[in-house]
Amino acid sequence: MKLELSSLVNAIGVLEKSIDATARLAATLPAEAQETMRSGIIQNFEVAYEQCWKMMKRWLEVNVSPRTGDGVTRRELFRLAAENLLIDDVPLWMEFHEARNETTHIYDQNIAATVSGEAARFLPAAQQLLVNLKSRND
Repeated sequence: MKLELSSLVNAIGVLEKSIDATARLAATLPAEAQETMRSGIIQNFEVAYEQCWKMMKRWLEVNVSPRTGDGVTRRELFRLAAENLLIDDVPLWMEFHEARNETTHIYDQNIAATVSGEAARFLPAAQQLLVNLKSRND
């Protein structure tokens, strides 16, 4: 069964646009506008990250076993995804998971800066996951 990947494609695309726009414009904007742009990156990171792990889980359930993702930790899910060649760096994905967990504490400027930096590191990994899912989506 083929997975519908449009939600993941859209989430990654919006994250990419927000990172690119911030890189181009942030230095020319007042601090309040820069904070707003960073908040947008963080929100788009949250959505893209959630779409990524949920799509990994769906792919495993469709292509390995319907119960593969039931009740597993995120680390185990990423390990299974790596075993099935969807991702290649479990510790890196755990770093993204930790950054996602930090987004509940975004009112701290230092945490916000860290998470927005993680979003930029996350983007190529998410794009590669999408490439891998597309190539194995039959």
